Amino acid sequence: MKAEETKFLKFLISPKQLMIPIYQRTYSWKISECEQLWADIIKAGKDDSISGHFVGSIVYVERGLYQVSSLPRLLVIDGQQRLTTLSLIISALCHKMSKDNVSIKLDKEEEEINSKKIANYYLLNNQEEGDEKYKLILTQTDKVSYTKILENLPFSDEDSKRILENYEFFKEQIEKTDLGIVYRGISKLIIIDVSLDREKDNPQLIFESLNSTGLELTQADLIRNYILMGMEKQKQEDLYQNYWYPMEKGFGHSENTKLFDRFMRDYLTIKLGRIPTINEIYSEFKKYSFGKDINKVIKDIFEYSKYFVNIALDKEPDTEIKEAFTDINELTVDVSYPFILSVYKDYVDKKITKEELLQILRLIESYVFRRAICGVPTNSLNKTFSTLYNDIDKENYLESTQAVIVLQDSYRRHPADEEFKIELMTKDLYHFRNRNYLLRKIENFNRKETVNIESYTIEHIMPQNENLSDEWKEELGEDWENIQKTYLHTLGNLTLTGYNSEYQDNSFKEKRDMKDKNGLPIGFKDSPIRLNRFLANLENWNEKKIVERAEEIAKQAIDVWAYPKIDSQILKKYAPEKSESKKAEYTIEDHEHLAEGEPMRPIFEKLRKRILNIDSSVKEDPQKLYIAYKSPTNFVDIVAQKKTLCLRMNILLEDIKDLQSKCTDISSKGKWGTGSTEIRISSEGEIDYAIEMIKQAFDNVVGEKNE
Repeated sequence: MKAEETKFLKFLISPKQLMIPIYQRTYSWKISECEQLWADIIKAGKDDSISGHFVGSIVYVERGLYQVSSLPRLLVIDGQQRLTTLSLIISALCHKMSKDNVSIKLDKEEEEINSKKIANYYLLNNQEEGDEKYKLILTQTDKVSYTKILENLPFSDEDSKRILENYEFFKEQIEKTDLGIVYRGISKLIIIDVSLDREKDNPQLIFESLNSTGLELTQADLIRNYILMGMEKQKQEDLYQNYWYPMEKGFGHSENTKLFDRFMRDYLTIKLGRIPTINEIYSEFKKYSFGKDINKVIKDIFEYSKYFVNIALDKEPDTEIKEAFTDINELTVDVSYPFILSVYKDYVDKKITKEELLQILRLIESYVFRRAICGVPTNSLNKTFSTLYNDIDKENYLESTQAVIVLQDSYRRHPADEEFKIELMTKDLYHFRNRNYLLRKIENFNRKETVNIESYTIEHIMPQNENLSDEWKEELGEDWENIQKTYLHTLGNLTLTGYNSEYQDNSFKEKRDMKDKNGLPIGFKDSPIRLNRFLANLENWNEKKIVERAEEIAKQAIDVWAYPKIDSQILKKYAPEKSESKKAEYTIEDHEHLAEGEPMRPIFEKLRKRILNIDSSVKEDPQKLYIAYKSPTNFVDIVAQKKTLCLRMNILLEDIKDLQSKCTDISSKGKWGTGSTEIRISSEGEIDYAIEMIKQAFDNVVGEKNE
């Protein structure tokens, strides 16, 4: 290895060709990175006291497979992003000078430099022809797009978005900047020129150890480079062109790098039977692929990537299967992908039928959605889905899948019809993250002419306004205030309408029979929305009707998100053998004062549901001595005592707004849990105030996370 500091322009001026290998990711700099580099160049160009500005290293292989002509060909393994960006700036400067027919002279001693000299010194090898004419050779569409810039050719829709956007950005900046300042700034840029000898240096190890100031490499970038970097050129190109490039293209190249990383984690989860952390994917892949035929590994990754893209990016050609994928994706249950990918592969391999695949997908959707409605903690789902496929009897594929899901218990359970119905009728659905999904599915169940509910707004039949009109108070009865508080945001009181602004706080009959300014009916009675059929012929709206409507819709929801109907004898076949010695995790049942029949259990159940409804990110994590609630770190821990629930919140006492002075400082006391402020409750009537305090602790934790 040889490394030396040099001016960037001096590095470019000698005849050479800098080649970006096919395994390197495409050009990825965004406007924000370009703005920073541009600001550094202009600052250096304006300030005479700045003699140089360091922009990073350029690392390349100096000798080896690519030395096949008299023109030195250097294989760049690090620094391609800044090298490409600086070449775009020089190209934009050259274009402006040529268009305006101007030259630059930095001082009296130096010769004038024109656009032709800039091109021949820094962009082109002016004595060469063909591809050898260009100092920088990029990969794939980047190469075509950059060449068009150098040759002043028209662009097309197929060209690289990043190359063109950034080139246009630099052209705009140069139009309003003194050209001498731009050139002076570029001339002050300094790099570390690092040349490697293929016979003596290991490019892969050096690549991994570089601490570049450029864009952080994704796990997928590292895997691609690991696979392709050590191969001979022809084999490298074959594998890249036939497998890796089509795979990247399917993911949308650099626009979906995080999704590509997620796919690689799901792929490894399938192969390893456990979930690697997102930042350890590369190291896990190296362990997994060690000693394996790398050609077979790449082909396998390529096949799974096609399945993943079909699921995640709506590329599935079959309409019914695509619809099922869309519904699951709307629930944002990414942890289900390892299982779904495996089942989908079996469908592609014709091991199961389309109908079996659809039933399994709808089962997963039901499992996830029912749990969300019932407030079942989601932190166990990743483990459930990562091992679920291995529990399936492939000879009885659908039956065993249904049985394994039904047999899940405790915090992994699939809520049965009665639990689902009760929770659906009483839950605050207006603030539920998946409320639009819920209403869409119910409204369009078994309906060929589907309704786009995004065109409608959610209507509260009984208004939200705390200052209800006398007419509404009379309609609801003496207990109107409690009825509004209890049922306002629940299923029975919510519907869809296109006339929310017209309905406002009008009485029920006015909403039912309303006409527009032209006398055309727009009320519930004439609504095309199925959810409004129940309302069409009612004479009043009160607690009884709200409950009746909620029950009617909840019964339909049981069919929409169906629970598998399996004979008890069949279930016995798949029931796991009981083992008293094995206990994987703590559960609520491990807390003696929260056991069934204990006085604190019903209070805890109501409280936990309220906490889990604070935000979709909230996770419940039972520990040995307390139950933690996280987003992603603990914001409240519950310690159950015989007649009290101790709520220990992650917020300082002086930072909490406690108008009733019920909170105490426990930061200096020995305690279970992580909080420093405590509030205690012993009755259901104290839950509302406790939730106000807990929400402040949640906001405190989330605020720290986002800072």
